[in-house]
Amino acid sequence: KIASVALRINPNVDAHTHRYITTGLEENKFGLNEPDLPKAIDLIAKSNRLKLIGMHFHIGSQITDLSSFEDLCVKAVELQNWFSQQGISFEILNVGGGLGINYHHPNHCPVADFESYFRLFAKYLKLKENQTLHFELGRSFVASCGTLIARTTYIKEGTTKKFLIADAGMTDLIRPALYQAFHHIENISSDQEYETYDVVGPVCESSDVFGEAVLLNRSQRGDFIAIRSAGAYGETMASMYNCRALPKSYFSDLL
Repeated sequence: KIASVALRINPNVDAHTHRYITTGLEENKFGLNEPDLPKAIDLIAKSNRLKLIGMHFHIGSQITDLSSFEDLCVKAVELQNWFSQQGISFEILNVGGGLGINYHHPNHCPVADFESYFRLFAKYLKLKENQTLHFELGRSFVASCGTLIARTTYIKEGTTKKFLIADAGMTDLIRPALYQAFHHIENISSDQEYETYDVVGPVCESSDVFGEAVLLNRSQRGDFIAIRSAGAYGETMASMYNCRALPKSYFSDLL
């Protein structure tokens, strides 16, 4: 067997996103740093079981500052020129993913800005003859397609705030606890005037919070709460921590 491989290279490009989802800096654990490339090339050249066909990058996730991708293109061109000087050409360039979505306004901006994203790569990354460019845009496609539906179990009147306690928790959608990520939250059972709530789950962790100071229609026990844009890292990162059951999934073709 001969395995076709690509080198995952760390371009030292700042994605300007949360540090837990920044993956392309020299301090990150991912990829080969530039000083390691000669050794990697030598190892591949000495193997009769490896065929080097590509160069791969991924600088982070939920990137909304497109200038980071411009920096990636500049670095990719620079590295490809260096490889050419070593007599190495690539069939494939893979620039990973990372294009962010609008978590604050899922109703008004349900689709990521693919047009600007692809236009940027077409402008700054010129492909060589017979070379293909690969993208890995999972979140950009699926995040807006999923909503976590929770039922309100209790409204707790605190000293300075109200807590809406839901039957869903960080075990069902871990992004807010793990990345301090924002998700738009709606009460889909009420059309009363707005009040401010901290929306929390029932797990025995202070980080089990979906949102602080969230404006929701006046809520009560039994109301359904929609936590939007949960399609990317909801079900796939769910756990049974605290002896909780995994959430069920329902699918619909209706818009």
